[in-house]
Amino acid sequence: MKAISIIKYLFSFIGLGLLVLAFVLFTNTKSFLETAVTAEGTVIELRASRSSDSLTYHPVVSFVTKQGQQVTFSSSAGSNPPSYSQGEVVEVLYQSKSPQDAKINGFFTLWGGATIVTGVGAVFFIVGILILIFSGMKGRKRDYLKTQGVPIKAQIHTLDRNTCMETDGVSPFVISLQWHNPEDNKIYLFRSDDIWFDPTEYVVTDELTVYIDRNNPAKYHVDLSFLPEVA
Repeated sequence: MKAISIIKYLFSFIGLGLLVLAFVLFTNTKSFLETAVTAEGTVIELRASRSSDSLTYHPVVSFVTKQGQQVTFSSSAGSNPPSYSQGEVVEVLYQSKSPQDAKINGFFTLWGGATIVTGVGAVFFIVGILILIFSGMKGRKRDYLKTQGVPIKAQIHTLDRNTCMETDGVSPFVISLQWHNPEDNKIYLFRSDDIWFDPTEYVVTDELTVYIDRNNPAKYHVDLSFLPEVA
């Protein structure tokens, strides 16, 4: 339960942090381009880089600065299949004071890091915000039904685990109820919120209070206030 309660903030903070990092990467690249010097370079090698489950090839480029200095560097951006071939001529961007930190003039080399971080950060941030919004809406709905809804007594049908949800290998309990509405002669089914401990010993009656919307019984809140809170 504690993990679920913090995940909405965790996702938002991680997403926001990644978006800030993406902005820093974007700004650094923009500043680099504003003062960069161009040169013609040649790919002299494709250096293989192996991780646990992938193999990428990083082009090694050689070029001569305007001051006549021979510089060789390995691009930080790699791919599989290789984006460049040995002997290929490429445009190089570098700073006069630090030509060894040169970059190939290509979109992925220059903007790939910022683009990837932006995408991942946006996903985390949007998911976190959506969870926060959903939690807030759920809380407002519960408060509205408890103050404006109609309390009815519904029969307890089952007390089972909600196997659709799991945290640390444990699924919460959920109470299913049913209520016969004499006005329309229909049976309405209700489910409680998830309960992250076994409530069996605290459920001592066959009925629970359910607050329903007077105009739409499908909108409801099962009252679990009789249960102790999780420490």
